[in-house]
Amino acid sequence: MSGIKKFLSDTVIYGLSTIISRMLNFILTPILVSKFATAQYGIFTKLFSYASLINAFLAFGMETTYFRFLQKVDKVNQPKVFNTSFFVTLVLACVFLLSMFVFSGQIAAWFTVDKPQEYKDYVAYVRMFGVILAADALAIVPFAKLRAEGRPLYYAALKLINIFIFVGANLVFLYVLPSLNFHASWFVSGWIGNVFIANLLSSVATLIMLLPQISNFRFTLDSSLVNKMLMYSFPIMIANISFIINENIDKIMIPQLLPSEQGDSDVGIYGAVAKIAVFLSLVVTAFRLGAEPFFFSYAKKDNAKQVYATILEYFTIIMVVCMVGITVNLNWLKYFIEGENAAEQALYWSGLFIVPFMLFNYVLLSIYMNLSIWYKLSDQTKFGLYISGIGAILTVALNYVLIPTYSYVAAVAVTSIVYLVMIGISVCWGQKYYPIPYKFGKIALYLLVGIVFSLLSFFVFDSNFWIGNGLLISLICFVFYSERKFISPLLSGFVK
Repeated sequence: MSGIKKFLSDTVIYGLSTIISRMLNFILTPILVSKFATAQYGIFTKLFSYASLINAFLAFGMETTYFRFLQKVDKVNQPKVFNTSFFVTLVLACVFLLSMFVFSGQIAAWFTVDKPQEYKDYVAYVRMFGVILAADALAIVPFAKLRAEGRPLYYAALKLINIFIFVGANLVFLYVLPSLNFHASWFVSGWIGNVFIANLLSSVATLIMLLPQISNFRFTLDSSLVNKMLMYSFPIMIANISFIINENIDKIMIPQLLPSEQGDSDVGIYGAVAKIAVFLSLVVTAFRLGAEPFFFSYAKKDNAKQVYATILEYFTIIMVVCMVGITVNLNWLKYFIEGENAAEQALYWSGLFIVPFMLFNYVLLSIYMNLSIWYKLSDQTKFGLYISGIGAILTVALNYVLIPTYSYVAAVAVTSIVYLVMIGISVCWGQKYYPIPYKFGKIALYLLVGIVFSLLSFFVFDSNFWIGNGLLISLICFVFYSERKFISPLLSGFVK
């Protein structure tokens, strides 16, 4: 129980900072959809999907690798782990940034092959994303260092400042400067590129605030350690890229596989309604931030496997309750994505029916994240590569076949199928090489109850507020009653 309490205390801090950050970021969603048509918002969604793929490559799995190797060396050699991790991301970031500026014209031409009038805009987008992604990559290991040192409050403060700058700059570009009739060569009122400029400012500012952590970096590298860390991190990097493909390739493929205007509009709708599911994605993010350093640091404990099993069990229950809670309140949450006029609003709202399924996919994602710890702790990261690779191939193949007919509906369905396959493979291999006593029957029961309650609320009771929240309350009561033996001592421990 003490291990779980330590895990929860750290996760709560990361969770609160993540919730506040995402909520502030979420405020931008109604602002952006009210300022930009679905096709323009589609540009925003598409480019950030590409950015996620590139970010996974630039990180090179060094966050997980850093945590793992801190546990494998003595305290004297821990600075070497930081030096090696940061050096890898530094080299990749510099090469990437140079490439983005040198080849910005060619990349922009590829994006605008059927829309040459947007060529100049895309040149600017490419260069801005070059700086954004390089700055974000350089911040990965310093942020991991803060987490490894047990400084969640400092970590949270920097993340909050980052989002305050991003949101604040957007408000200035979208409202303040236009109201002042501001004129400058770099500023164009109503341009989607202003959102990217705001992101650039926040990323660079965050990197500057991390300089105290980076100042400890030295170019003194241990070649043996470098090789070991690269061998560990390479499969993780490929697995992360494959995972990002599972998450974002659909948003890249929709504009490619559908007629130009429909593709941009559909991916704009898809990206906007996905913002409602951000409430559940932030729970997943908070969990990941607290879980990874905890799992590695706790691995040598005698009861480690039992603790890992308990964490999966109860985190799944939390995710299911959150999934139902968001679904039953979609009738008012939808107002966060109002369009600039009635026609645009109707377009955005036409995609609301996929939200319950997107939420279910986040629950599946959280389960897979928990299960994946076995190959990281057993130093068999190649299995992560295999599982994510299979998932990526399935994602691309199924989306290629189904998107031309079913658009973003296919994308959501494919994600569900792929996550279920990945979970199945991970369970089979994980229980063979690093068995953990998970209660799969109980987990499956909660998943079934959650998806049934969600579908009843949305499709049968037409998102009726009272009936839906009645279902939610009954689920919460059932959880507290059936899990009272676990919850009571946990709560009493925190009260003390």
